[in-house]
Amino acid sequence: MQGRPTFMNDPKYKRIMEHTIFWLVALVILTLYFGADKPNYWIPLRNNLGYMPLHMAYFYIVGYIIVPKYLYPKKYFLFLIALITCCFMIAVFARILDILYVDPYMFELQKTMNIRFVWEKMEGTFTDKILRPYYFTNAVKSANLLVWVALCIKFFKMWYERRQAATEAELNFLKGQIHPHFLFNTLNNLYSLTIQQSPKSPDVVMGLSDILRYMLYECNTEAISLTRDIEIIESYIALEKLRYEDRLELNLSVSGEIADIEIAPLLMLPLIENAFKHGASEKVGDAWISIDISVRRNVLKLKVSNSKPELIPEDIIRHKGHIGLSNVQKRLDILYPNAHELKLFEEEDMFAAILELELDKRISI
Repeated sequence: MQGRPTFMNDPKYKRIMEHTIFWLVALVILTLYFGADKPNYWIPLRNNLGYMPLHMAYFYIVGYIIVPKYLYPKKYFLFLIALITCCFMIAVFARILDILYVDPYMFELQKTMNIRFVWEKMEGTFTDKILRPYYFTNAVKSANLLVWVALCIKFFKMWYERRQAATEAELNFLKGQIHPHFLFNTLNNLYSLTIQQSPKSPDVVMGLSDILRYMLYECNTEAISLTRDIEIIESYIALEKLRYEDRLELNLSVSGEIADIEIAPLLMLPLIENAFKHGASEKVGDAWISIDISVRRNVLKLKVSNSKPELIPEDIIRHKGHIGLSNVQKRLDILYPNAHELKLFEEEDMFAAILELELDKRISI
């Protein structure tokens, strides 16, 4: 069975279709507008078909030659000169089209049909007809109106595409930061076990391999199954429990409607990792971590709390901002604007982070 033609997904084909649709829509709108006071719509349709090549030439010269060549490199004076020259030349050609194509037709139509609209049959030289102020000014206005509407659409599209590209690049950068941050912390844990010649080291390596595989290959998408994301959190917790053994009291609770729910990847894991890094690993003696994940009516609530060291080491104070937490906040601002709330609490004997997320309001990038 043959698939659909590949050209349907070709960006060049899609661009040609978009431009074709725009010019057809513009032709229809102009025909309806200028045909309101005419006996029929064939009259403005005929005239606008004559003007359309000029509008198109004007748009593509300005949008694809003058703007990239002079405006983008910030050659503003040359841009202004080129723009005025192009506008003048298009207006001259529009007047020539009026004189040779539109005016004679409209004048004869006025005589034969005895219709009410007034069309002046001008006398004088050909140059005089072209440059007569009133008609030349009208030619300039009519040439600019449609073209600048098209250019505004083009500039808006360019701005939007660049904004999307910048946002996507920032998200990829932020997501990329998570990998080395997580890897650094986990390798530290593995190093400690290796120094102790712990038989648990191979299990840590295997668990780390599974988590990294998830990060590298499954997270290259806008959203991932919440169930799968929770599985990776459970795998990470299992790695940490291997390290802390009975010194760590850990409670994990998952409840609610998690099936068939999607979430942006790697949002919850840094919050949980932060609890181990700045809670359990820095506390001498017994430590505790509590993790509660619940989903109700497409709203996810994650609460992570952990015991606090009695004496906070100097390196913790210097890095109190925590890469993981600031990273999560930036990604939330991009992916879930006005649809999230991240609260951090610090009390005498505990830290807590509470994330509330409206899962159905994720922005597609």
